[in-house]
Amino acid sequence: MIVQEEFDNQASAQSEFEEHIDDLADAVAPEIEIDSVPDDFGELYRVWNGSHLLGTFYQNLEGKWVAQPFNSDVRPLCDTPFKAQIIIIAVNGLLVADVA
Repeated sequence: MIVQEEFDNQASAQSEFEEHIDDLADAVAPEIEIDSVPDDFGELYRVWNGSHLLGTFYQNLEGKWVAQPFNSDVRPLCDTPFKAQIIIIAVNGLLVADVA
């Protein structure tokens, strides 16, 4: 009887683990939106996740894009606006890999 009980416990744990993995696989990518507002030096682009502002980015006078994630003191320079957006999203922990 003890062997059957251990087997049932293992099967239950395995089932819970598989359910947890399925829940992780069903994670939905965040809805990221980009908008812009005029600034004294040009356009300031804002990166949003719903109503939460994740950060801003802009093009400096040398043509580089400056990413400004709100939860970081780092202001990396990027070659493209897309890279600036990705940095802001990643720093906020919202970068979702496509594993399919």
